[in-house]
Amino acid sequence: MNKDRVRNRIVEVGIVPVIRASSPQEARLAADAVAEGGIPIVEITMTVPGAVELIRELVKTSAGRLLVGAGTVLDAEMARRCRDAGAQFLVSPGLDLDTVAFAVREEILIMAGALTPTEVITAWKAGSDFVKVFPCGQVGGAKYIKALKGPLPDIPLVPTGGVNLKTVSEFIEAGAAALGVGGELVQREALQSGDSEVIVENARKFVAVLREARARMASQAVTQAD
Repeated sequence: MNKDRVRNRIVEVGIVPVIRASSPQEARLAADAVAEGGIPIVEITMTVPGAVELIRELVKTSAGRLLVGAGTVLDAEMARRCRDAGAQFLVSPGLDLDTVAFAVREEILIMAGALTPTEVITAWKAGSDFVKVFPCGQVGGAKYIKALKGPLPDIPLVPTGGVNLKTVSEFIEAGAAALGVGGELVQREALQSGDSEVIVENARKFVAVLREARARMASQAVTQAD
């Protein structure tokens, strides 16, 4: 899947599950569960033991049904290892320009992390396809995204941190291109107990709330146009 298709898939689905787990088995359970719940995207963070090999396995076994990305990518060498394992997108918690340059050169989609307006602009100008605003919840949440979108309407922002079922609509209405969701979707207790159904149900709820928010915005846009 080329970069444009990956970008379109992320925007279409609108939710990027951030999977942090204490073992590859837990992470695999989470990946299967969010996919069953209607979110065919996973971001496997490099904090998961054996993350690179897990990415390789998921890419192979999903046969294109699951968009598999690598998260917490801190440098270009880590990015290369993830790319070689088949990762279809890269996500970093902060802005490392060498990593962005690698992704641009290798034509793999990247969400570089940023927080301040200066960092957001720098990431975008460097070639980041989306800009991950992290940790968004600690600096105002949806209100912060709305403030950024005022002067930066063309930069696709993916807030991560502070995204839950109560705030999904707020973030979408503020102009977020997609949402990064971690523990509110993939709950640690569910992973530890092996209760995948909890995660499946969480995924379904997030999908429903996001679709409702987008439909409401589309309806409002039509009304305003009339």
